[in-house]
Amino acid sequence: MRLAIKRIYDPKEDSDGARILVDRIWPRGIGKDAAGLTLWLKEIAPSTALRQWFNHDPTRWKEFCRRYHAELDANPAAVNALRRLMKTKKVTLLYSAKDTEHNQARALAEYLHKSSPRRPARRTAKSR
Repeated sequence: MRLAIKRIYDPKEDSDGARILVDRIWPRGIGKDAAGLTLWLKEIAPSTALRQWFNHDPTRWKEFCRRYHAELDANPAAVNALRRLMKTKKVTLLYSAKDTEHNQARALAEYLHKSSPRRPARRTAKSR
């Protein structure tokens, strides 16, 4: 899985691949042309209630991730849309929060890695 995470305020690079904004609210001070988005996937962002509860408080990070992952479990259409895109190219998840460690893009990437569909083990001559 080729997945990167980046602040939307960081310069766009060719190596970003598909640039997916995963915020529900458009970032301040960024024009749509400057953002260079492939897709604004609002529906995969945390709910407004969850985002407001979290309020970028690192002490709430673990619980935020648990609640956000539950929201993602209940939103397979958005998750599957992102997974389909990830099968064809590198994806960079974009976020606007100042905190580079405690943000929804990082929580989403963690969710995608943990819930990644596993391929069945290949049978070898010895296991037959």
